[in-house]
Amino acid sequence: MPDNTVRCISDDELRASLAESLRGRNLKKVLLLPPDYTRLYSGAGKITAIYYDLLKDSCEVDIMPALGTHEPMTEEECRAFFGEGVPFEKIIVHNWRRDIVKIGEVPGEFVSEVSEGLVSDKIDVEVNKLIVDKSYDLIISIGQVVPHEVVGMANYSKNIFVGCGGSSMINSSHMLGAFYGMERIMGRDFSPVRKVFDYAQENFLRDVPLLFVLTVTTNKGDETLIHGLYIGNKRVIFEQAVELSQKLNLVHVDKPFKKVVVYLDPREFKSTWLGNKAVYRTRMAIADGGELIILAPGVAKFGEDAENDRLIRKYGYVGREKILELTAANDDLKENLSVAAHLIHGSSDGRFSITYCTEKLTGDEVHGAGFGYIPYDEIIRKYDPEKLTDGYHTVDGEEIFYISNPALGLWTADK
Repeated sequence: MPDNTVRCISDDELRASLAESLRGRNLKKVLLLPPDYTRLYSGAGKITAIYYDLLKDSCEVDIMPALGTHEPMTEEECRAFFGEGVPFEKIIVHNWRRDIVKIGEVPGEFVSEVSEGLVSDKIDVEVNKLIVDKSYDLIISIGQVVPHEVVGMANYSKNIFVGCGGSSMINSSHMLGAFYGMERIMGRDFSPVRKVFDYAQENFLRDVPLLFVLTVTTNKGDETLIHGLYIGNKRVIFEQAVELSQKLNLVHVDKPFKKVVVYLDPREFKSTWLGNKAVYRTRMAIADGGELIILAPGVAKFGEDAENDRLIRKYGYVGREKILELTAANDDLKENLSVAAHLIHGSSDGRFSITYCTEKLTGDEVHGAGFGYIPYDEIIRKYDPEKLTDGYHTVDGEEIFYISNPALGLWTADK
């Protein structure tokens, strides 16, 4: 299991470090870019609240969660994530389809080089218009470094180019990662997608007053433990965070799992778009012919917006080769490559079975998307998340491996 015995940063130390990052700056207007509620255990909600408290009396502060393609946060979610001290009216909603400007292009030659010839199309670099708004003296990008299925290790410039990015960059980067292969990416720095982000950052964000605040965390139940805090605007802070995350958030197991049971906290996971972290983060540890059981009481849909949801329902999680064929033959997938990539990521390609256990999606809906189905209230009689703890268990004479939160780790078998 991840090692959460490494020293934690106290709240006093956290506040002192954040205050130090502002020292000597003459700030009149600041933009905070935290993740959204789907990064519940990032520590970023607390950090955002501290920054707001430090800045609110001396300058104007705007807060725009890096939603990417996710739904806007509700007022209740904002209070739960940021606390009562951050006014909901300060929250700006990022619209990845409309509120964006193009700031450059990553050349096709570069994309081809970093992808080993698998992709050769240019990538438009689009960001929310506020990122290039000259009225901000400082833009603080806040987020957690953790293994990720598209870019290898989440955050740093991904918070800008995907979290606050436009449809072209999101679609292109997700498909680039899918073509290259998750197993070659997850848990590693310098993936093709990360190299594209590095190129875009070096060439198109030079004049943006960015400050990155990166965390590395684990959790104990609902308690988030911040083990690493890295503040600055140079890539070295990301590399240091990657090194610690690889130590704390990567789990190497001696033998592949035959059966994995993953719980999706309903506060955090309301769609398979998010819930498929249960698939992404365990696939390298599951044996051929194995089983993945996903306990998903909060999952009520497939995509995070209506169009993505429609496309997932239409095509389903039918495997990499089939999705590539469907993408080549259908304009709606060609125009929504992030969905095509997501469908590739969410399939086991027939290597192991995936069963979603829901109470808000019907069996017909789940089967229609290509997954197995067991009603949630039925499955928890056998696998009760109130009683199970992370790790191995024997249930009815069968060994299972239980994971309470797939978002905080990456499991891989030393085969």
